[in-house]
Amino acid sequence: MIHLTVATLVEKDGRYLLVEESPEGIPVYNQPAGHWEPGETLLEAAVRETLEETGWHVKLTGLIGIYQIEINQNTYLRHGFAAHAISKDPKAIIDSDIDAIHWMTYEQVSSCQQRHRSPLVQQLIDDYRQSSLQPLALFKHPL
Repeated sequence: MIHLTVATLVEKDGRYLLVEESPEGIPVYNQPAGHWEPGETLLEAAVRETLEETGWHVKLTGLIGIYQIEINQNTYLRHGFAAHAISKDPKAIIDSDIDAIHWMTYEQVSSCQQRHRSPLVQQLIDDYRQSSLQPLALFKHPL
């Protein structure tokens, strides 16, 4: 099965926004991420997932990369976006799957890679730090 997903890398004051979740009963770290839903653009999905999982309103600034990974005979096509934090919504209802929200330095994230949900958590941050962003105009959504 193929899963179309989005992930948002939000950096603020040298820290990255991560969520802690326990999909199989074991706590792991991930960027705000989730599945694209029919009727929305990938850009809308990234903004929605970030708000639902963290309570943060964000503005997407670019595409970091598109990643393909195989997990348990499933293919995930993950679109990684960079974003600026705009504001925290104090009334936001966080997804029940989220155990905690963290702002972590690069060193903190790198030191706990064994607790990342997938290798793409570190890869997305490393790619963001090492390369230029692709413009969001790459995404076309004809009317």
